[in-house]
Amino acid sequence: MTMLVDSHCHLDFPDFAEERDQIIERAHEAGVKLMVTICTRVRRFQQIKEIAETYDSVYCSVGTHPHQAGEETDVTAEELIELAKHPKVVAIGEAGLDYFYDHAPREAQEKVLRTHINAARETQLPLVIHSRDADEDMMRILEEEMKIGRFPALLHCFSSGKELAMKGLELGLYVSFSGILTFKRSTELREIAAELPMDRLLVETDAPYLAPQPWRGKRNEPAYVAHTNKVLAEALGVSEKEMATATTANFLRLFSKVPQPA
Repeated sequence: MTMLVDSHCHLDFPDFAEERDQIIERAHEAGVKLMVTICTRVRRFQQIKEIAETYDSVYCSVGTHPHQAGEETDVTAEELIELAKHPKVVAIGEAGLDYFYDHAPREAQEKVLRTHINAARETQLPLVIHSRDADEDMMRILEEEMKIGRFPALLHCFSSGKELAMKGLELGLYVSFSGILTFKRSTELREIAAELPMDRLLVETDAPYLAPQPWRGKRNEPAYVAHTNKVLAEALGVSEKEMATATTANFLRLFSKVPQPA
């Protein structure tokens, strides 16, 4: 069985509390040998870290989701850098801009995003970027910050326009697709995916959200990343095995702190 990676899930969420062991076992059975559980609040990092420490196949990030940006404007790059020294922390974020919900003031979202960029630049750990309905501001910030100094990053759960995807590639970013890619209405997204180079693509679940077809509307889990990989392969006109091999290699290149599998 070809190895897959779920580059973005939320194993700390209450949806998984009762059966986390079984969920991880099902992931392994589906060929998903590595998972990154993503931090949404630095103040809850301890819980994330404990999950990553419990399972050999699970790594984690440290960061503040844009929805929580208003709560954590006091988090410094230095604090993120210090927490990222833990051997299981392999990424910074998720951080970014979400103008769809606007749960936090946009100024706070930008401030927190730039703080995370500073931490990613210093640690050279990939920044996991959340961007929704904020393409213009995201492109502006990424361009400004790359001029200051380069940092690794990926556009997670990509559902934005083609211009942001191409700007991301130009700046050296990777693009990750979730179950949204499998939805019937996502023709345009599949067309964007088909234009992207295979060596910049990742797959993820964003579990417990965004379950791919045929589980749409139900709770998502890491095992289901195989279905997103299948649809991504179809979009690019390659085999599922080729796509899994590529997305896993891309993950290990970008998330360079993760030990290479034996």
